[in-house]
Amino acid sequence: MSLKANASALSQGFKDLSLSWQQTRSSWRDVKAVEFEEKYLSELPDLSTKVGLVLSELDNLMRKAKADCE
Repeated sequence: MSLKANASALSQGFKDLSLSWQQTRSSWRDVKAVEFEEKYLSELPDLSTKVGLVLSELDNLMRKAKADCE
């Protein structure tokens, strides 16, 4: 699997998690839900974007290295 494919899978996984969390959050409305969201989920969108960009950049570098070796 290429790095771009991994980035795509990561992005889809994040979308799936976000949807699941929204569904869960509609019935879990206490202080612990807020704490969980702040502790575990609040940074995920930014981290997911950063990791996706890094994987894309690594994919480009790997392709260039492969092309240079041929």
